[in-house]
Amino acid sequence: MTYWILKAVLTPLLRFFYRVRVEGIEHLPATGGVILASNHVSFSDSVFLPLVVDRRVTFVAKAEYFDDPKTAWIFRALGQIPIKRSGGSASQGALDAASDVLQAGGLFGIYPEGTRSPDGRLYRGRTGVARLALSNHVPVVAVAMVGTREAQPIGQVRPNPFRPVTVRFSRPLDFRRHEARAEDPTVLRRITDEIMFELTSLSGQAYVDHYAKRNDPEAVPPVESTPILTTPIRPIAVPGEGVRHGAGSADERAAAVG
Repeated sequence: MTYWILKAVLTPLLRFFYRVRVEGIEHLPATGGVILASNHVSFSDSVFLPLVVDRRVTFVAKAEYFDDPKTAWIFRALGQIPIKRSGGSASQGALDAASDVLQAGGLFGIYPEGTRSPDGRLYRGRTGVARLALSNHVPVVAVAMVGTREAQPIGQVRPNPFRPVTVRFSRPLDFRRHEARAEDPTVLRRITDEIMFELTSLSGQAYVDHYAKRNDPEAVPPVESTPILTTPIRPIAVPGEGVRHGAGSADERAAAVG
């Protein structure tokens, strides 16, 4: 109940203070378990994404947010699941809780990069998203958050109002053909990379083929705002797979859901 009350209050406020644009929401299935795999460029990603979706979205969030009174209330109200970055049984417990959400037919949001991008680029994804998709027999919808980094940069408590924010959804990606090899690390990596390339196409971010680190010494400083795409995306060359088309490729989309 608290989730829907908070959503009803915050949605009109965010739409008043920000120029929120939603693209591809019609691709999101109306029922059934679905993983929303998003890029992560701002604290506010976890606020904007649930508010533009009619269905309830559950995320995992780092446990530190639940220890801080300034953020704990909103994460609890939004139904977030705490996860400790130290891994082990605590992290497995969060993934088990995610499976419960998916098995109950809910939407589960996850950031495959594992942390916020330190510089606005898209970093290598971790394979937990692939494991969840295969073990729960659910599709993945890639979600690009564009402009949230400018709306609330990392380390800035007070957001910048009246900035454009775009939330862009892909068509569902169906990986059931790989379920027989659900424990194969090569398959898990291939699925995760496919999701990350989809996010690259949707967001226009530069891709970095190593894991993101907070305070990454190789992170490049921001030189311009995150782009909002207004023209079709050009094909992307994927090693070993030839040319991969972006979000506008009907043939690839048909193959992904077929």
